[in-house]
Amino acid sequence: MSQPDEIRTTTVKDVDVVVIGAGQAGLSAGYHLRRRGFDTSDFVILDSEDAAGGAWRHRWHSLRMATVNGIYDLPGMQKPPFAPLEPAAEVLPRYFAEYERAQQLPIIRPVTVSSVRRADKDPGGRLVVETRVPDADGNGSALWRTRAVINATGTWTKPFWPSYPGRFDFTGRQLHVAQYVSAQEFAGLHVAVVGGGISAVQLLDEISLVTTTSWFTRREPIWRDAEFDSRAGHDAVALVESRVREGLPPQSVVSVTGLIWTPSLRAAAERGVLDRQPMFTRMEPTGVRMADGTFLAVDVILWATGFRPALDHLAPLKLRNHSGGIEMDGTAVAAEPRVHLIGYGPSASTVGANRAGREAVTRLTQTILHRP
Repeated sequence: MSQPDEIRTTTVKDVDVVVIGAGQAGLSAGYHLRRRGFDTSDFVILDSEDAAGGAWRHRWHSLRMATVNGIYDLPGMQKPPFAPLEPAAEVLPRYFAEYERAQQLPIIRPVTVSSVRRADKDPGGRLVVETRVPDADGNGSALWRTRAVINATGTWTKPFWPSYPGRFDFTGRQLHVAQYVSAQEFAGLHVAVVGGGISAVQLLDEISLVTTTSWFTRREPIWRDAEFDSRAGHDAVALVESRVREGLPPQSVVSVTGLIWTPSLRAAAERGVLDRQPMFTRMEPTGVRMADGTFLAVDVILWATGFRPALDHLAPLKLRNHSGGIEMDGTAVAAEPRVHLIGYGPSASTVGANRAGREAVTRLTQTILHRP
């Protein structure tokens, strides 16, 4: 949907709900708002991307649909047929774009949400969503006054870089998974992959086909022989939900489910690629100091260390507690029920995104919005 001309300069608009983000969780929220009878003038979906697809638009091109873990259909519309070797970065954005058109969702993009704040001290009053939108000068803005915010910003824009001794002494290349393009750029170099998640092992497998690798994790990974199924996914989501309900920083779903053996990963293990090393103790100019005190020469360090929730724009609301987490009541922030987080904790995965979108809309219509 194209951006309306009237918000290319500073404007103020009133809506019942502002959804921030048009990834899987945001689209699920939009679908359930439409099902509940909300018109396109009652709510808006603000997306920072310039096209449909959310974080999938930025996945490395070699990530194929055959190796993507647990992708759930968006509510009300199945994924179209695809070839197993098609890149996920092409298939899923195409599917999301078709879904947006079919559901007639009021999406405005590209829009950057700079802050969300309370309009006044009235707990039943409005929230103000401040945005930046491109105009001829590149500095247009708009204010959205809303009764509720459904935040669906996910994690992709907040890659986590751990701090390690000697990190700035290392003279080789460092990059995060979010910056990864292709294994071919590492040919002839020794690559150390740091991280214990799905991305780490998938990229180890891929990179090891063109050069030598080492794998480092803080903990011994947990491997599962069972296929990923909906029951395992829901059990994992429930465990992550228990953390955010207590106001603790969320863990990733894969930290609960473990890693699943696939034929390609079994082949990588047979090649010795998945021989995990305990985390190195420090980084040195040309390599890393191993846990046993020996030195390993390294040319590239690839940090597959995950992401953090993209919630900086919510800072004016002061939602975090002393533990750095946000105490939740389902999808609602316990201390601010006008705000629902569906890109946080269990909702950061496709397992929980659809359900979270439905839950947020149901709760809001029963409480803040009082609609049947």
